[in-house]
Amino acid sequence: MGVEDKDKALSYRTYLTAVGIFFIALAIAVKLTNIQWVEGEYYRKLAKERTVKTFVIPANKGNIYSADGSLLATSIPNYTIRFDAVAPKQSDFEENLGDLSKALSKMFGKPAYHYQDVLRKARANKNRYLLIADDLTYTQYVEVKNMPLFNKGAYKGGIIVDQHTVREHPIGKIAERTIGYERVLEDGTVRKIGIEGAFGKYLKGEDGQILKQKIAKGQWKPIRDENEKEPRDGYDVISTIDVFIQDIAHHALLKQLEEYGAEHGCVVVMETKTGYVRAISNLGLDEKSGNYYETINYAVAESHEPGSTFKLIDMIALLDDQKVDTSQVYDSHGGIISYHGSKVRDSHEGGYGKISLGRGFEVSSNTVLVQAVYENYKNNPKQFVDRIDRMGLNKPLGLPFKGEGVPIIPQPGKKGEWSAISLPWMAFGYGVSVTPLQTLTLYNAIANNGEMIKPLFVSEIKEWNNTIKKYNKEVINPKICSDATIKKLKAVMENVVKRGTGSKLYSKDFSMAGKTGTAQANYGKNDGNDKHYISSFVGFFPADNPKYSCIVVVHKPNTSNNNYYGADVAGPVFKRIAQKIFTDAPSTNEVKNVDKKIPVQESSYHKYYTQLHKAKNTMPNVKGMPGMDAVSLLENMGMKVKVTGSGKVKTQSVKQGEALRKNTLITLELS
Repeated sequence: MGVEDKDKALSYRTYLTAVGIFFIALAIAVKLTNIQWVEGEYYRKLAKERTVKTFVIPANKGNIYSADGSLLATSIPNYTIRFDAVAPKQSDFEENLGDLSKALSKMFGKPAYHYQDVLRKARANKNRYLLIADDLTYTQYVEVKNMPLFNKGAYKGGIIVDQHTVREHPIGKIAERTIGYERVLEDGTVRKIGIEGAFGKYLKGEDGQILKQKIAKGQWKPIRDENEKEPRDGYDVISTIDVFIQDIAHHALLKQLEEYGAEHGCVVVMETKTGYVRAISNLGLDEKSGNYYETINYAVAESHEPGSTFKLIDMIALLDDQKVDTSQVYDSHGGIISYHGSKVRDSHEGGYGKISLGRGFEVSSNTVLVQAVYENYKNNPKQFVDRIDRMGLNKPLGLPFKGEGVPIIPQPGKKGEWSAISLPWMAFGYGVSVTPLQTLTLYNAIANNGEMIKPLFVSEIKEWNNTIKKYNKEVINPKICSDATIKKLKAVMENVVKRGTGSKLYSKDFSMAGKTGTAQANYGKNDGNDKHYISSFVGFFPADNPKYSCIVVVHKPNTSNNNYYGADVAGPVFKRIAQKIFTDAPSTNEVKNVDKKIPVQESSYHKYYTQLHKAKNTMPNVKGMPGMDAVSLLENMGMKVKVTGSGKVKTQSVKQGEALRKNTLITLELS
C-alpha cells in the first residue's frame, strides 16, 4: 500500500471516528434533553424522594383521669439501647471496655466479664445492632447514655437509642379492663378495649409533619425552622371512676372470690341520680397462677340468666298493672308447683306455707312469684313482656364499648323463642338473659324514683382547663312505673335486708335495700358436669335516700359447704362497699353562723389594732394581752420577741413609751 493509500485510510478512519463521536454526542444531547424536559419531572421527583423526606412528629396521647383527678392512664417514654460495635475506634473501644462493662454490671446485675465477652464478640463479628437493654425509663436511659464509650455518642461511641411511647396505668391492675387499651395485633387490626379504645379519637390527637433533607453520614436535617404541620396533642378524658370507691369495690370482690374459690365475678357501683359509674371491677381466676386478674369486662359483656333478681320485674308489672297488691296471699304448696310437667321449687324445703306477695318477694319464694305472674298474665303474656320491652331491657344499653352483651327476652308467639313454660320460667329469672349492668340499671331506676338512666363511664373531654365535650345524664325511660308502685317496692326491698333473704347483711348503722339472686346455670345439660351457680345481690343505699346503687355477681362459687346463695356469697361484698363508703368517706358538714360576730373576739381584735396604731416606733403596753397577740403585735412592728411561760403577758423587758429600733429583742414573761 502506497503512502497515498495510507493517508486515505487514515483520513477515512478519522472521519469515521469523528462521525461516531458526533453521533455519541448527539445521543448524549438527546438523552440530556429527554431527561431535562421529557422525563425531568420524574427524575426530579425521584431525587427529591431520596434526599428529602417527610418525617412524622408523633402527637402526645391524652391522659385518662378519675373523677377525683387521679391519673388512670398516661403515656411515658420508653427506651431501647443497642450498640454498633463497628463504630468506635479500636483505641476507644479498648480504653473504655472495662469501665463500660463495670457500669453495665452495676446497673443490670450481670457480672462485668459477661458484658466484656458480649461486647468483644460483637466487635469481632461486626455486629452493628447488639441489644444492650430494653424497657428503660428516661432516668435509666440517661444513666446508660453517660456510661464510658457510650458518652461519646452514636458515631464515636456506637450507642443506638430507640425511643417509643408506652401506656401506663398508675393505679395498677385495678379497673384495668374498663380503663382499657388500644393495641395493634399481628394481622394489622387494631383491638380497642374499654375507655381507651372507645374514646381513642379524642385521646390520639393529630401527628405533625416535618420536612428533612439528607446530609452526610446518612443524617437528616430539617429544611425549615417551622414544621410542615404542627402536632396536636390528644385531649384528656375525665372518667366517672372514683378511685376511693374503686379500691373498696375491687378488694371487697377479690376477698370474696378467694374465699369461695369462684371462677369469676364482677361488681359495679353507680351514682343514683347521674348514672355515673363510680366503680367497676371484673376479676377472673387464672388457673395456672391461682390469682385473679381483669381479663373480661363481665359486667358489660356477660349476658346470663339472672335468677331471683329478675323478680323485681314481676313486682313492677303486678303492682303497676294493678293485678294484685303486696298483701295478696298465696299458698306455696309445700315449696313445689308444676307447669306443663315442669316443676318450680323453692330453695326452702317445704315451702313457706301461705304468705303475702310482699313477703314472698322478701324471702324470694319462686312458687309465690310464679303463681302471681302466671295467674294474671297467662291469657295475655304479651302484656307482661311488653312492659319489659318498654323499660328497654330487650336491647343493649348502647354503651361506647365493643362487645356489650345482648339480652334475650322471649317474645310471645315467636317460633323458637316462646313455649308453654316461658312465662312461669321468666317469672323467677330463667329463660331470659341480661347483663349485670342492665340489671343494675333497672334497680337504679327504682332508687331514682322511676327514672331509668344510662350508665356513664366518662363525664367530659378536656383540653387543659377547657371542656371540649360534656356527657350529661341520658334518660332511657323517664318513668318505668308509678310513684305508688315505687314506694311499695322500696319498702319490700328494704325488708329483704331487714327480715328476708338478706337479713345477715342488716346493720343498724346504715340502711340498705336490695334483692338476692341465686341462679343455676346449665341446669338443662344432660351430663350435669357444667352445672353451677351464679350468686348475686343488687340494690341501693341508703335505703331512705339512695345515693348509690350496686350489683355484685359471682360465678361458680365453691359448693362443697352447700353455701352458694346470693346473700352469703355476693351480699357481703355489697355490705362491705356500703359500710366502707359511709364510715371512711370524709365528712363535709356545713359550718353555720360563720359570719356571726362574737363580742369577746371583737374587743380583742379592736384592742390589738389600737395598740399597733398607737405604737409606731415606741414600745406599747402589752401587759395583760394574750401572749400570741403580743408576739404578733411586736413582730409586725419589726421587733424580735422571746417568750417564757404561757398565758397572758405578766412583764415586758422594754417599758412602755421607750423608743424602739428595728430588730430590738423584747422578752415577754407570761403568767
